[in-house]
Amino acid sequence: MNAYVDAVESPAGPLAFAVDEDGALIRLHFEESTQGPMMDQDLVDEGYVVVSDEARTAPVRQELSEYASGRRKTFDLPLAFVGSEWQKTVWMELTRIPYGETRSYGEIADSLGRPGAARAVGGANASNNLPLVVPCHRVISADGTLGGFNGGLHLKEKLLDHERLVLAESGDSGS
Repeated sequence: MNAYVDAVESPAGPLAFAVDEDGALIRLHFEESTQGPMMDQDLVDEGYVVVSDEARTAPVRQELSEYASGRRKTFDLPLAFVGSEWQKTVWMELTRIPYGETRSYGEIADSLGRPGAARAVGGANASNNLPLVVPCHRVISADGTLGGFNGGLHLKEKLLDHERLVLAESGDSGS
C-alpha cells in the first residue's frame, strides 16, 4: 500500500498530509505538533510505503490552501477513517460543526444520543488522525476553555482565531 505525502501551509503552521491509492485523506499532521513521531514514520509503522506524487496530492493541497487563505469553510475531500465505530461516529459528527463555531464535548455526546459520554468524545477526538478537516479543534470544554488538542493548545487556538478572523473580515456568521 502506498501513502502519497505532501505538505502545505496552514493557519497553524506547516501541515503534512497523506492520501491513499484512491486519493482519500488518511493522515494530517501539524509539523509544530507536540505529539509523537512524525507522520511518515507512523505510516511506515502501519505498513505503508511512503512516496511523493504531487498529482495525487493536488486536490487535498488545493482544499487545504483554500482553507488557509480563508476561501474554504468546508471540505469535500474523501476521508479514510480508521478506528472503532464510536470513533467514526464522533468524527463524522465533528464534520457537522460549522466553521468558526465550537461545541462542547458534552454537546457532541448529546447530539449522538449519548448524554454523559463527554469523556468518550474526548477520547475519540484525541485519536483523530485528520485534524482540521475533521475539526476537533472546534470542540471545547463545557466551561468554555479550550480543553485538549492532540498537537498542542497553541495550534488549536491558532485555528480557532483564523476562523473567527475570516468570518469577521467577510461579515459572515459561519456555515
